[in-house]
Amino acid sequence: MSEKGYKYLNHSLKRVDALDKVTGRAHYTDDLSFEGMLYGGTLYSPYASARVCKIDTKKAKEIEGVRAVVTYADLPCMVSWGSYRYLTDVIRFQGDAVAVVAAETREALDEALAAIEVEYEELPAVFTIEEALVEGAHVVREDWPENIHKPSCFKVRKGDVEDAFSKCDKIIEREYRTNYVEHAYMEPESAIAVPGTGATEMQVHACCVNPFFTRHWVADALGIPRSRVQVVQRILGGSFGGKEELMGLVACRAALLAKKTGVPVKMTMSREESITGSTKRHPMRLRYKVGVNRDGRLQAVKCEIAENLGAYSMHQFMNFRASVHAVGAYSIPSVYVDVFGVFTNNVTSGAMRGYSSPQIIFAQEQLYEEVAEEIGMDSIEFKKLNLLRHGDTTPTGQLLDGEVIFEKVVDSVLEKSKFKEKRDAYGKEEGPIRKGIGLAICYRGCGLGAEMPDASGSIVTVHDDGTVMINVGLSENGQGLKTTFTQIVAETLGISPENINCIGVDTNTISDGGITAASRSTSVGSISLKKAAEELKAHLIQTVADMMFHCPPEAIDIEDGFFVLKGVPDAMIPFADVCAAHYWTGHQSTVYCWNRPDELGYSFEEGCGNAFPNYSYTAVAAEVEVDTLTGFVGVKKVYSAHDVGTLVNPDMAAGQVYGGVAMGMGFALMEELVIRKGMIRSDNFDLYILPTSMDVPEVEPWFFESENPKGTYDTKSLGEPATEAVAAAIISAIHNATGFRVRELPANLEMILLHKHLGPGGERA
Repeated sequence: MSEKGYKYLNHSLKRVDALDKVTGRAHYTDDLSFEGMLYGGTLYSPYASARVCKIDTKKAKEIEGVRAVVTYADLPCMVSWGSYRYLTDVIRFQGDAVAVVAAETREALDEALAAIEVEYEELPAVFTIEEALVEGAHVVREDWPENIHKPSCFKVRKGDVEDAFSKCDKIIEREYRTNYVEHAYMEPESAIAVPGTGATEMQVHACCVNPFFTRHWVADALGIPRSRVQVVQRILGGSFGGKEELMGLVACRAALLAKKTGVPVKMTMSREESITGSTKRHPMRLRYKVGVNRDGRLQAVKCEIAENLGAYSMHQFMNFRASVHAVGAYSIPSVYVDVFGVFTNNVTSGAMRGYSSPQIIFAQEQLYEEVAEEIGMDSIEFKKLNLLRHGDTTPTGQLLDGEVIFEKVVDSVLEKSKFKEKRDAYGKEEGPIRKGIGLAICYRGCGLGAEMPDASGSIVTVHDDGTVMINVGLSENGQGLKTTFTQIVAETLGISPENINCIGVDTNTISDGGITAASRSTSVGSISLKKAAEELKAHLIQTVADMMFHCPPEAIDIEDGFFVLKGVPDAMIPFADVCAAHYWTGHQSTVYCWNRPDELGYSFEEGCGNAFPNYSYTAVAAEVEVDTLTGFVGVKKVYSAHDVGTLVNPDMAAGQVYGGVAMGMGFALMEELVIRKGMIRSDNFDLYILPTSMDVPEVEPWFFESENPKGTYDTKSLGEPATEAVAAAIISAIHNATGFRVRELPANLEMILLHKHLGPGGERA
């Protein structure tokens, strides 16, 4: 039983999709086939910045088996609703496409793509933030002549930062940088477009993270109403925030070919195409100015974060989250933050697990350790002194008036890892192999917050045999959402999870519940599901009260699959019997519920207010060994503690942490997308280095429960917090081991060896 007394929550229910996946019965998009189906492919640009002068498709069309060739000139609408180009004659990055082909065989498809003749005029280009911001620089997007995406500009203002600086005992300034990171999901993007007649003009089966956004792309490209496009989400082989922009493009390009040929078209990316065209974690340049008093109390922080957007942007609200969390989980009287995105001719940046937080937590945690060093204070004592607590206000001025167990979470990591004892011992070691331990702490706003309305809809249906079907407008992307939803309904209805079936997302069967992102689905997105189950339960109880027990509804409850009369142990009726009577007497057996949380009251104009309904709290410690001769960093153990509100499924929660540690480790030490003049060189996993099972350390996760009335059954976010602080902890551990501070990621072999010849602060020794 849960500490909160739940029967079906806080239990490690087997994943409802596990058997299909381990037996091979699960059908991914590329496993599907339709009668008469063609294969679709895309012709990309060989340049990062160019203009198409001429395109000749005559030879391609003459190849046997080729059924359609579509270029930018054939499109009624070239620009997507997200500013991407379905096909284009102006190349802004390597992943822009000029033509698509449908053929009967893959061999004919490859031959046709190679036969398309294109003449290009190569144009000037900008690749770094600095290049793009120079006066007179090449303009990547004509609609943004300064190369700054205005909708991505967000600010935070609290207090008078300049006045606070004037009164501080010490002021420190630092700059940090992070790199592009590839999502590296096992399954590349894949879609099958099936033309139809009547109400549904185009049906799309796709491994899309957001079926409703994909529908938007397809309808826009075809120039038809969204109501005539049906998107069925197939099982995903990973996403982590990806499979949105490129997935939308793949789906609409397949749909264009299907419409032209009148038969189904499958389009599946190669690994090289996936890496070249899909979005990446945003590279960031983070500049900080910190004012602190001699007693160690933070007084003022000024921060500017610039991110390399690449050629397009559909995730400007990522910068809202970045601005809110930019200065960390600390109580700071005066804050001044500016965040903005810069267009370049690189691959596009987009949502990735953490949605800006891994980058900024890496920077801010190194920053505050450096501040502590400057004033001669222990970094742990410094962090704990300034930690957010109940009654404090966040950097946006939001009062934390609910339960805040942050200090409890941090102390547990310090105790379990024997942090201070190891840190002091490791820091005195000599020899080529150095041990180190580092700590990182963070908090995360749960759900979408003030980014956009955090609304969602759910349907719960009971059948006459006592089984229940649930349908939610949020997607199972591999994170275990179907299992979580099943447990929530089981808890609400008081029936076994075995009698509940959670179906996947089909845009023709459920309303758009918003993006499955921001770790929102369990904590906020399932509020509508719980409400629908509660309403359905009330309908069933009314039937029992009227037809069977002849008593007030308040006297009845559901326990272990039986309707029971409170206080009368033998008065019980099986759930299935009631469902049958309920159905055959014409009572309502389906409930649809829509939930839209209350407005938070955040002011984007002033950069202050309540940014999120609540926050989760995380602390991570990492132990490393650094070989100072080769630069190799081995991560030996990670301790990871999380405030989850209510622990729904312990095994799945631990799984989130295991995966989060692997991703955080890759971000910290080895994952680097090699780009030269806008062209990706590490376009497969032989050159893009990922952590393997031999690299991933021992991981010890644990979880704390707390009160959170704004979340379903008190739940909070976990999927993204599981990875957000890992890189920061590893980099702090490297400092403990070696004495030098890494300010740019990844801290790979070359970076470590470079710092070996530099002073502790990065200056030449």
